[in-house]
Amino acid sequence: MALKIAVSGKGGVGKTTVAGILARLYGREGKEVLVLDADPASNLASAIGVPKEIREKIVPISRMLDLIEERTGVRPGSSYGGVFTINPKVDDITAKYAVEGKDGVKLLVLGTINKGGGGCFCPESALLKNLIRHLVLQKNQYLIMDMEAGLEHLGRASSRNMDVMLVVVEPGMRSLETACKIKELANQIGIQRIMAVLNKASSRSEKDVVEETLKKSGLPLAATIPFNRMLIEADLKGISPLDVEGTEDVVSAVQELKKELEKERATSQ
Repeated sequence: MALKIAVSGKGGVGKTTVAGILARLYGREGKEVLVLDADPASNLASAIGVPKEIREKIVPISRMLDLIEERTGVRPGSSYGGVFTINPKVDDITAKYAVEGKDGVKLLVLGTINKGGGGCFCPESALLKNLIRHLVLQKNQYLIMDMEAGLEHLGRASSRNMDVMLVVVEPGMRSLETACKIKELANQIGIQRIMAVLNKASSRSEKDVVEETLKKSGLPLAATIPFNRMLIEADLKGISPLDVEGTEDVVSAVQELKKELEKERATSQ
């Protein structure tokens, strides 16, 4: 059975980089991989190698007004009095709207709901929630969801049914505090398998401090990714970290993360 992985963390810690490399490594093994971009920054397309000319044409699902109206019976922004289809058809959305990156990885950009908050009950929300629920149930498909930065997605419980949540951190107290809060809130909505990934580590001492801090909150450190300036170059060029020379240490670290995820799944079954 394939894994469903949510990738979370404070803004700027590198969760999109982790999600993109992890997805392509699974793809290279011949796995069926779908990545969901739920981050308003929407940078996952470049991280999996989607060409720029295709990236520029991507419309997030939450902004496909005609699609939302067709499936829910109500056009976003119109006056609908709270009456619309709350269980819309979604089983064909991946086939129709996903774009393909390198190594066979497919991408859906979800977008965000402008109204925000846990209380948003609108056609866009109904479509996205039902879509995620449908995709989580696909047994043979690896699903990796790049969450929006911070904590708001936990209030909407959009990652509730994922197999595991990865919380990406960087050396810094604000990042660690956010990670510990994410772990606490994730447990409250029923997510039990939560693992941390340290990114941008420059020394063994940084790793030790981060690991000890996370340990106090019951958050295990699954992998440590070294600081590498070539990732900055890849980001500036808008290309995948796997397509830049000099990132072998980063890729190796994500390979180790992948092994840890497989171990975690094996012990939980």
